[in-house]
Amino acid sequence: MDKTKIKELIIRVVILLFGLTIAHLGVTLFLLADIGSDPFNVLIQGLFRQSSLLPATLYGLLTHGRVHIIISLIIITILLFLDRSYVKIGTLLCMICGGPIIDFFNWILSPLFSGEVSLIVKIIVNILGCVILAFGMTIVIKSAAGTGPNDLVAIVISDKLKFKFSIVRVVVDLCFAGIGFLLGGTVGLGTIICAFVVGPVAGLFLPFNEKWIKRIVNKMK
Repeated sequence: MDKTKIKELIIRVVILLFGLTIAHLGVTLFLLADIGSDPFNVLIQGLFRQSSLLPATLYGLLTHGRVHIIISLIIITILLFLDRSYVKIGTLLCMICGGPIIDFFNWILSPLFSGEVSLIVKIIVNILGCVILAFGMTIVIKSAAGTGPNDLVAIVISDKLKFKFSIVRVVVDLCFAGIGFLLGGTVGLGTIICAFVVGPVAGLFLPFNEKWIKRIVNKMK
């Protein structure tokens, strides 16, 4: 890899981390609103609860976070066989950095939610979190440095079947939530809001973020 390509990769990774930070600010607001898990985590929650059927020695090793990592690795493994071009350094960065970023924002913002918060405020915070998540997520996607395994599911389906990303995202999120619910995951008002807000809003942000990212990359090459 020549110096120009290395420089471009570094620029794209920095843009990805910027988008990842914004996206996980949205996730933190979503979690602090506390009116339902996002669709992918409903799936993880359901799978984790079903893992109680495993032998005690195996079940004792599992946590929600570890099940999340296992499912993410399964998605990555499948993609490596189907089309490895989707698995990039950013995919691994999304897996590694997401938790610490959420912990950081939670540390800063959780005092604001320490008292009683009305349902209306929680709904507003939830919707705001979904919009911020969609904005940051589309920066990550258009950085072309990789994206999170759960987001890749909708991206790959959209690319391969030539369907509009916003519609595919809604369908994928509903499938995550539906399967998770059948497995014992908890679906709340926030889950429904997330399923119907993130995809369409992301569809609006995608062309905007693609344009400014291209300008930055071309200027800094």
